[in-house]
Amino acid sequence: MKRYICFILVLCSNLLAAADEKPNILFIFADDWGWGDLSCHGHPYVKTPHIDRLAKEGTDFHRFTVASGVCSPSRTAVMTGHFPARYNIDGHFAWVPSNAKRNMPDWLDTQAPLLPRFLKQGGYATAHFGKWHLANNMIPDSPVPGEYGFETYGAFNCAGEQIPVHEDSEHVVKFIQKSKEHGKPFFINMWLHEPHTPFHTVPKYRWRFRHLENEADNIYASVLSHADDRVGEVLDELDRLELTENTLVIFSSDNGPARSSRPAELGLMHDTATGAGYNVAAAKGITGGRKGYKSSLFEGGIGVPFIARWPGKIPSGRVDKKSILSAVDLLPTFCDVAGVVLPNDYQPDGISQINALMGNGMTMREKPLFWKFNSPWPPQTSRPHHWISYAVVENQWKMVTNRDQSHVELYDILSDPFEKKDLSKSRRPTVNHLTTTLNQWVSTLPAKPTGNVFSSERFK
Repeated sequence: MKRYICFILVLCSNLLAAADEKPNILFIFADDWGWGDLSCHGHPYVKTPHIDRLAKEGTDFHRFTVASGVCSPSRTAVMTGHFPARYNIDGHFAWVPSNAKRNMPDWLDTQAPLLPRFLKQGGYATAHFGKWHLANNMIPDSPVPGEYGFETYGAFNCAGEQIPVHEDSEHVVKFIQKSKEHGKPFFINMWLHEPHTPFHTVPKYRWRFRHLENEADNIYASVLSHADDRVGEVLDELDRLELTENTLVIFSSDNGPARSSRPAELGLMHDTATGAGYNVAAAKGITGGRKGYKSSLFEGGIGVPFIARWPGKIPSGRVDKKSILSAVDLLPTFCDVAGVVLPNDYQPDGISQINALMGNGMTMREKPLFWKFNSPWPPQTSRPHHWISYAVVENQWKMVTNRDQSHVELYDILSDPFEKKDLSKSRRPTVNHLTTTLNQWVSTLPAKPTGNVFSSERFK
């Protein structure tokens, strides 16, 4: 009997040791946070000391792009490691008639390959707190985050009860404490509302930027500062629980900053998921010189902050301007970090970027990246950089084209990340090659969504 008890104690000890060896993963995903909306990226008045701390203690990657210029497809890429067009998710999830009109499903298929499910099967405690938008709160029969592999969740822009937008850090801290008590590694999505409309302000943060005479500037700075403080609360808890050294923390954004296409008067608006706040007239996000804004496939719409900290593993205080990283890389990278082997029948569109995180990234992208978005043509005068419907990146080249490919532009994204010089006329062989590559990819996409992805509202 004593020998049996000793065996159980040794086994439990080994299991706890194995859990300790697995790094925790905290993925902080902001909403409409522009590349230039950080004080460490030179913002003229926004102060983000806690996110700046991540950059000081980790690596700031300047060449990260998301898989779409808008929310839902961008988040689909994170969750699946696939380009969102593979699921006909080309725009944000709205109410059912709008989804149907755009040939979209009503939610991400729960049977898709999913990051939280892979990590949960690998022994991780999994949680999601904050924005969801892989369905919509206006679709009451849509699946909730718990059906996608999360043990615990609190979310908005989903079916069911909507958590207040400012309570994300509170839930994250509690889940970290619980995981620590149970001796399990954790994977947590902390998906911030900020700085998406409506802008939900708090007097404390308005007062913090009272020196800004322009009210819109004050509002914008206040909501980013509030979000940064909540990030700080979570980082402080990692410190207190002595988990910092064994936790990979990523800060990024789902797309570039929002802008109104026409002059807008500052006022209040109401969102069915998050409540009342200021409207898009207070959207003051900046892109750090990149062309376009949210919903554009130029770098201003898809080039976003990406800061990674993992003490002792990821170089500290480093800026990486060469490694081309993508949101579709996150699933294979996180699973690689966690020691989770992906199923044989799963083929990610991305690649593991663990070498890049450790400081050994590549300057060119050999495995192509693709984008699909339903953009207007010809370009609108008020939105001159929002006409791209398809884009492809391979090696150092980025090619963009309109809906029928009658207009093409080509950029050397390595030497010209701000896309200032169109090389399409002087590099015709490259354009021809990328056009073939793009069309081959488009031919693999489904004509329409399939599976259990439709609300009963469609059939009434």
